[in-house]
Amino acid sequence: MVNQSRKNEKAILSGRPALYLVSACLLGLRTRYDGKLKPCEECCAFLAGALWIPVCPEQLGGLPTPRPAADIVGGDGFDVLAGRARVVTRLGDDITAQFLLGARQALTIAGKQQISGVILKSKSPSCGMTPGFGVTAALLEQNGFQLIEY
Repeated sequence: MVNQSRKNEKAILSGRPALYLVSACLLGLRTRYDGKLKPCEECCAFLAGALWIPVCPEQLGGLPTPRPAADIVGGDGFDVLAGRARVVTRLGDDITAQFLLGARQALTIAGKQQISGVILKSKSPSCGMTPGFGVTAALLEQNGFQLIEY
């Protein structure tokens, strides 16, 4: 994270603050699947002095909050994008279409701005990069965005 902090400082010194697309749940917005507030203090500290756009791909895809937990079945986010895997709630409902729509919406938002990077929530079937790439993370990665995970 030291390099990213220096990038923030460099952007600020150049007269243009760094701009990040950020998983809204990391900022403490009520967008988590369970509706709980769990801001990431480390992420918020990293964003000090930067500009940011909060997004929740799952909400952008039309899913409510709270919503049933979901998992990628049959691969990872890259496989969902390729049609080889699905996103299924723990109740058995297929919500792949909503995850794909939300990922495309997040990509559209990122593409309309001069984004310095994208900060995503770990362990999310939408935003995570670990343990495997989520749907939105995979789409943004495919489109050349720099991804950071908290």
